[in-house]
Amino acid sequence: MTALRQRKGSKGKEGSQELQKPETTLETKPRIPSGGVLWSVLWSVVGGLVAVSLGLLTCIYVATLHENDLWFSNIKEVEQEISFRTECGLYYSYYKQMLQASSVQEGLFELINDNTTESKITINLLQRMNIYQEVFLGVLYRILPIQTSLEPVYFYIYTVFGLQTVYVIALYVTSWLLSGTWLAGALTAVWFILNRIDTTRVEFTIPLRENWSIPFLALQVAAITYYLRPQLKPLQQKLALSLIFFSTLTFSLTWQFNQFILLMQALALFALDCLDLVSTGKVTCLYLVQVSSLLLVWLLQFFNPMILGSLALSFIVAALTVNFFQKNLRSGCFLTRIGKLFLHLIFVISLTVIMNYLTKKALQLKSDEHIYKFIKAKFGLGSTRDFDAKLYLCEEAFGLLPFDTFERLSDSLVLYPYIWAVSIMTIIATVAAVRNLSDSTNTPLPNGKEEETLFLRPAVAYNLSHTVVFGLLAYSTMRMKYLWAGHMCAFAAYGICSDEVWRPFLKVIRLHTTARERLIRYTVPVLLLGFLYYKFSPKLLEEMSELREFYDPDTVDLMNWISTKTSKKAVFAGSMQLLAGVKLCTGRVLTNHPHYEDKSLRERTRQVYQIYARQSPEDVHKILRSFGTDYVILEDSICYERRHNRGCRLRDLLDVSNGHIMDGPGENEVDLTPSPHPRFCDEIRTDQPPYTTYFTRVFTNKTFHVYKLKKGKKKTKPN
Repeated sequence: MTALRQRKGSKGKEGSQELQKPETTLETKPRIPSGGVLWSVLWSVVGGLVAVSLGLLTCIYVATLHENDLWFSNIKEVEQEISFRTECGLYYSYYKQMLQASSVQEGLFELINDNTTESKITINLLQRMNIYQEVFLGVLYRILPIQTSLEPVYFYIYTVFGLQTVYVIALYVTSWLLSGTWLAGALTAVWFILNRIDTTRVEFTIPLRENWSIPFLALQVAAITYYLRPQLKPLQQKLALSLIFFSTLTFSLTWQFNQFILLMQALALFALDCLDLVSTGKVTCLYLVQVSSLLLVWLLQFFNPMILGSLALSFIVAALTVNFFQKNLRSGCFLTRIGKLFLHLIFVISLTVIMNYLTKKALQLKSDEHIYKFIKAKFGLGSTRDFDAKLYLCEEAFGLLPFDTFERLSDSLVLYPYIWAVSIMTIIATVAAVRNLSDSTNTPLPNGKEEETLFLRPAVAYNLSHTVVFGLLAYSTMRMKYLWAGHMCAFAAYGICSDEVWRPFLKVIRLHTTARERLIRYTVPVLLLGFLYYKFSPKLLEEMSELREFYDPDTVDLMNWISTKTSKKAVFAGSMQLLAGVKLCTGRVLTNHPHYEDKSLRERTRQVYQIYARQSPEDVHKILRSFGTDYVILEDSICYERRHNRGCRLRDLLDVSNGHIMDGPGENEVDLTPSPHPRFCDEIRTDQPPYTTYFTRVFTNKTFHVYKLKKGKKKTKPN
């Protein structure tokens, strides 16, 4: 439907018990060359300047790609808005709505009492959706003296691109804290840029919730990495916890998937606590930060029941409760402690399930049930004909991570150091965990040289668990790779620059000396940075010189027609993705939209989508009129879809959901039956009765066909 055509003259390419045992006896401070305090300060200042420079470079890089790909500064406003596709357009429409309101108070009132996003229903958008960022930017743009010098759309996109600076700096700092040298941070940032396809997609999905949220998750991980350093002063701990709270809150407030991400993080912390790799006291503090952040989000989202019904909240409360009542986990011999930990795990899981079930039962919460149906079917725990679950299953973004991802990561030389670091640190973590479980006295470790090889700092243990957990998540669901790939760059750089990785290896091959270890830690990253520059700089320069132009005349035609030829209160039905653009470009009322986190909306969408199923015109007309529809937009790209394989086309999903045989060659399940009606979206184009009785074609082009609904035949009363 949309094309990006080449510009002329352009190149033509595309608080529990604390452990008595100290957290560490061998804290690794930032390593700097000798030379006194002045050199130390200078070295740190240079590292900070490099961090900011690489963060800004990433921001400029993605902004340039966005401009070159769309010629964004030169296209019309309607084209700029159309470029915010699917749910991106829906989110941006609320920023636009805040700016168009007569006052901030009026804008907030309209969002809290919205009756245009879903026809015949008034909803609280601040409760239903994560759009506080649009509200914040809308208010900020109105009060800052920038209206004459900066258009609203640029204020929005530059803010999102600016968050990429925060993202890269946070990853840089994480790697620096882990390794003790900012060279690891520089390597992290360079790898992030070179692996842009797998680390971010901000340049073409700007308003997407993850582009707002993931930078704050990276900031939270950096703050946790600092917080887990031992011997921190009380003030340092408070400052670190404050930053963790702020970043967790901001992350949770800006993305609807926050509860699933925090659940993964809580599981990683739970494992580290059980294995004595991180102190119980600090894990408890991090749990409390997560709980307080989720509860504050619950308040800000007008008591959104999905927060209280989240597995993350149930798990954290269960873990804290069991920790409080189940004492003496760290006493006894190895087998006794293993048995106690097993019972501990059973108690936590059982209490989590019970609490989550009772909470959802009390709140009558069913908004996320489609996620569990999707997960069940995805991992082969049973087939499903559920329309919503299969809609996710058929999307490439929710499939397994493609193999070409690993090919790209190998080509940029990030995969091999990552595997190297994860493998060595996993072995060390395993030995450290077994040693901890075997140590029933909780005595401090000796400072012998051999013990250093087995030592694992809490910050490293956390980042190891983080990268493994989110790596598994990315492998199972491709869309989640953006949570993993950035941190992967940071952990791989740590592996290149850390003595904790090199020292065990050099000792095993009997080549270890302090001088040789230091030489490798500083030489290898410099050589690697030089090689990456030599190999990839021409490619990056060529990529940034490619010029294209946004080109989608059919959609522009449609939006202009709707804006000029229909009432501002007209209600439109169609695909979720297209209607988001209709909302943004024209402000018309919608029947459904792409924000798929509400059960009643999902059922409404399935009903509206009967326009692409085998249904009679009477039934389709009745369904659409029940939602107050005035116009329905049909898309050839959906009605005659070839993008997906058979069984995953939208019309196939609808046929199976309705119990009808799918069209085209191939087998069908035995209990499916033929439909007595032809496919509505195809047959209506014939303009034959009874379709003309209920629908009148009012607009058409090569891509879209718009029909106005008639009132339909009135049934005559019997005499």
